[in-house]
Amino acid sequence: MKIAFFDIDGTLTSEKDGSVPDSAKSAIQRARQAGNLMFINTGRCFQNVEERFREVGFDGYVNGCGTHIMIGNETLSYESQPADRIHELIDLSRKIDVDTLYECRYYVTFDPKHTLTHPDAIRQCQRFLDRNYDIAMDIDNPAFTCDKFVIWYREESQLNEIRKFTDKYYDCIDRGGTFREFVPKGYSKATGLQKVLDYYNLPLDSAYAFGDSNNDLAMLSYVKHSVVMGNTESHELKVKAAHLAGKASEDGLAKALSDLGFFE
Repeated sequence: MKIAFFDIDGTLTSEKDGSVPDSAKSAIQRARQAGNLMFINTGRCFQNVEERFREVGFDGYVNGCGTHIMIGNETLSYESQPADRIHELIDLSRKIDVDTLYECRYYVTFDPKHTLTHPDAIRQCQRFLDRNYDIAMDIDNPAFTCDKFVIWYREESQLNEIRKFTDKYYDCIDRGGTFREFVPKGYSKATGLQKVLDYYNLPLDSAYAFGDSNNDLAMLSYVKHSVVMGNTESHELKVKAAHLAGKASEDGLAKALSDLGFFE
């Protein structure tokens, strides 16, 4: 038995338009029919794993960079952040005027008291609205918290200031440009992958990880069978790849599953 872990954006989906290629859907279904396990392994929290991804058919999900693991629709493990810590982050984000997205398994939200200024943050907010997400959360409620968060900054001084606080508790992942992802220390796509292996009592050698961006680096470095999509912009990922697949938009995922024996 083999077990595959797929990033979503640029791996499961086309790097051109964000759609899930029909070849990827059928390949994942065929691999499951052959007796293999298929998992999503994403930085997205589960609320943001859209139905169009779930309906492809997966055996489970590693969400939020390992903070929330599901076998089928049942939670295996879950880690949320202390509310007081997140409220310190909220205060700091307001003070230094940085665009922060708070992510949880139940919701995603920006600060309603903060006007977004970074073009990429504005575009992301609009994408949520286009999906009919309710992002109007009362983040000043003392009980408000989240699982992880991302920021868009304009000046290096903003990043430096926020990291004086976050580096004690979170790993900072460079997502390119002025976009950073913050994940609780001790959690990653790799730790989530290992917990799934432990659940099924499977050896690490049975795991195959598919990704294309820097937040996939942990799981791609962890497994022997690392598959990097041809549309990646990261030279580091290409160098680490045990298998370099084609572009997601050009049936790269389906061809890789075939080449790696998932249909046998």
